[in-house]
Amino acid sequence: MPLTGNWSYPTAIRFGAGRIAELPGACAEAGITRPLLVTDRGLADLPITRATLGIMEAAGLGRGLFAEVDPNPHEQNLAAGVEAYHAGGHDGVIAFGGGSGLDLGKMVAFMAGQTRPVWDFEDIGDWWTRADADAIAPIVAVPTTAGTGAEVGRASVITNSHTHEKKIIFHPQVLPAVVICDPELTVGMPRPITAGTGLDAFAHCVEAFSSPHYHPMSQGIALEGMRLVKDYLPRAYADGSDIEARAQMMSAAIMGATAFQKGLGAIHAMSHPIGAVFNTHHGTTNAVCMPAVLDFNADHIRPRFDMAAAYLGIDGGFDGFRDFVQALNDQLDIPHTLSALGANPERIDELATMALQDPSCGGNPVTLSVDNLKALFQRCM
Repeated sequence: MPLTGNWSYPTAIRFGAGRIAELPGACAEAGITRPLLVTDRGLADLPITRATLGIMEAAGLGRGLFAEVDPNPHEQNLAAGVEAYHAGGHDGVIAFGGGSGLDLGKMVAFMAGQTRPVWDFEDIGDWWTRADADAIAPIVAVPTTAGTGAEVGRASVITNSHTHEKKIIFHPQVLPAVVICDPELTVGMPRPITAGTGLDAFAHCVEAFSSPHYHPMSQGIALEGMRLVKDYLPRAYADGSDIEARAQMMSAAIMGATAFQKGLGAIHAMSHPIGAVFNTHHGTTNAVCMPAVLDFNADHIRPRFDMAAAYLGIDGGFDGFRDFVQALNDQLDIPHTLSALGANPERIDELATMALQDPSCGGNPVTLSVDNLKALFQRCM
């Protein structure tokens, strides 16, 4: 069965190998005639980016490129991107890359027409209504990794470079108008990035499935997303040219980001401050935290993971699932500790305070506090 399709949930998605060639049509569908392609520095000179710029140029869309994007993008990257957008006379954004390029690209489109600071639109209450919705530029998203699912998200994570806090900026119209998911763009991902991004998708599904909030559609999506990661991430890691595995992981990434509408939890509450302070890879940080958080939440999530384990073909119910998670981390060469990623144990008090302020806390099955977060950080260090 060919892994290709046109999907309208959660937005318009053109899925399949080679479909980057349809980028001009996607721009036309979104109403973009002069796009700015936003990506990160590491992707700027790679063949997949050069080829995409060639597709744009051949279609009369120009070669507008902005690549001053850090691994954990911050407001200074955003200001430079908005300046490039205006200087080039652009009328839309192609957000291209992994989570950093996608998040920053979406924010450039969002902030290009706003007059208030980006922090005024943090995902708190109805702050999103402060935005001028008519001034938000259209977005086409093109993921080149399989993990964050930012291509189907209505928010971006931006780091405040002064306070070293990660902030979630939300608006419904930040959801890209069209997404092109072409697994051929992910073939060149290095193995550590394949592992880290894939486990990010897995963490999204695990936390959504654990969340106590009611959202049965997301619950079902999270369960199947976990299965796709279990079956296909080891294959993609072992052979980066396995196009079936790459395609299934792109699907898992979309599913994880769709599922976490149900909520996230302690894994993300911990990984956000770690990433902001120590500039660690987000998905890898999630993976390090996952076994300890599963143990922490065990009494509240055991029955549902007993059922999930049976569906996933894992013996031993919750305990078997927890053991599988650690074994998968080991198989993908994920470090056992946050210290191995460069985190400093002497800053646990600060990290716990920052984690408790993260909106992800609200979806954790066990109520989080500074004390139990300190204990979790200590265990992960």
